[in-house]
Amino acid sequence: MPILEAQNLHKSYRQGKTTTDAVRGVSLTLNSGEILAFLGPNGAGKTTSIKMIAGLVRPDDGWVKLDGLDPHKKSRALKSIGAVLEGNRNLYWRLTPLENLEYFGVLRGLSRKVARQRGEEWLQRLGLVDKRKVTVQTLSRGMQQKVAIAVALIHRPKLLLLDEPTLGLDVEATQTVKTVVREIAASGCAILLTTHQLDIAEDLSDRVAIIRQGQVIAEQPTRELIRQFSGTSYNIELEETPDPETLLRLEHVGATAKANHIFVRGSEQLYDVLEKLRPLAIQEIKKDTADLTEVFLKLVQDT
Repeated sequence: MPILEAQNLHKSYRQGKTTTDAVRGVSLTLNSGEILAFLGPNGAGKTTSIKMIAGLVRPDDGWVKLDGLDPHKKSRALKSIGAVLEGNRNLYWRLTPLENLEYFGVLRGLSRKVARQRGEEWLQRLGLVDKRKVTVQTLSRGMQQKVAIAVALIHRPKLLLLDEPTLGLDVEATQTVKTVVREIAASGCAILLTTHQLDIAEDLSDRVAIIRQGQVIAEQPTRELIRQFSGTSYNIELEETPDPETLLRLEHVGATAKANHIFVRGSEQLYDVLEKLRPLAIQEIKKDTADLTEVFLKLVQDT
């Protein structure tokens, strides 16, 4: 059974005589251990959709189930959710990491003893034991983000809502947070990731759902979506420039040469070109591949 099921969600807002359709028929499914990147430009309906999923806004139509329960009818369904908000807004900055973990653990139904025990375990796991008794506001952004993730997971939810997990972090902290996110998913927690950093979404997600003007316009496995928008040409880089005779042979099979770079249009020609290049040393063969940023921009601009 999926951890998250959202089917045909609709939500409209009325201001004066004007009605705005914020969300129009959004459906999402998320399984245990899966990371779904939910992407869209500002004003696309992403935040409203997430609020309906989290039980904060009631849909006009459609339904949500969290681990089989409707959060709008069964409040205990909300125990299945943990959330990390952009800017670490789920932390008290004047408390220590351990105090935050204890407080939110008790708030979510754990005994103080269990909350403290799990808090100690998380601090150990995240390499923050030596920071357990300093205030959160004195920690680096990367450390604060790790504490925020631990707080969201202290009650062992089955779904994590992860908003901009690496925004404002340096390279080292970003890599650390990405590693933690992968470990969380590997442990079986489903993750709904929202971010404007599309390289992070591409790196972490199993699937991508893109929303535009209140509707999901694409939902596919991340690699498959990128593959569909990638070209079929290849760039072959040689260690040296081919001699004129080799260049002539390459022209006969439809390749284009510029110094030590050979351009091949289509995978069918690739093996012919490689045959003509023997015995020259090849340094690299690179396929013309799109990235998630290119795919996203094409979809939101062309649809």
